[in-house]
Amino acid sequence: MFSLESFNKEYETKTTELVINGRKFQMLLPNDLTRFIDPDDVFRGFPMWAKIWQASWVLADYLAKIPVESEKKFLEIGAGAGLVSIVAASFGHSITLTEFNPDALQFSRANAFINGCSQLPILELDWNRPQLTATFDYIVASEVTYKKKDWAPLKKLFRTCLNPDGEIILVGEMKRVAKNFYQILENDFNLRMQKIVLRTSGEEFAVYLIRMTARS
Repeated sequence: MFSLESFNKEYETKTTELVINGRKFQMLLPNDLTRFIDPDDVFRGFPMWAKIWQASWVLADYLAKIPVESEKKFLEIGAGAGLVSIVAASFGHSITLTEFNPDALQFSRANAFINGCSQLPILELDWNRPQLTATFDYIVASEVTYKKKDWAPLKKLFRTCLNPDGEIILVGEMKRVAKNFYQILENDFNLRMQKIVLRTSGEEFAVYLIRMTARS
């Protein structure tokens, strides 16, 4: 059972506050990334989960605004510190949070607890060896398409975990690897793409929201 007291003893954290669809959320993140980085290979296993990415904010905001259908089941993959699932659950969606990194899972549990979502299902999920027995009406994720090695396990996960009439909702930057992945997915899915431009401090940042349904 998760203990916030034990979590606070284990990790040094900082708090980020966000407002999504008029509601405030507090997210605990690592105060220092040093312990999570391999000094011999900085890029190997770099803790991408230890930041709230723009794509996660956009996906969380999107889910906060869509109508709640209590019978519909959501699955988030690559959840990181948990923002998307926590927001979705707070607005009434039935969602299961999954992540593979053990530290990210602990931060997800802590963030769910402090945001009043202690009943949110939080599971470990390895895309290469998924052990989920349920299927879902929606699979959602942010910034999960930037590594070519993930293409095959993601495609398999989409096929096995999505209901036949379900929908996949992905948000992220449109870098070359992601673009190539979506081109491959077009063989099996109908894709609808929306460009979203975020503006902060005079800067612009673009992410893409992609909705996919299986071809009949």
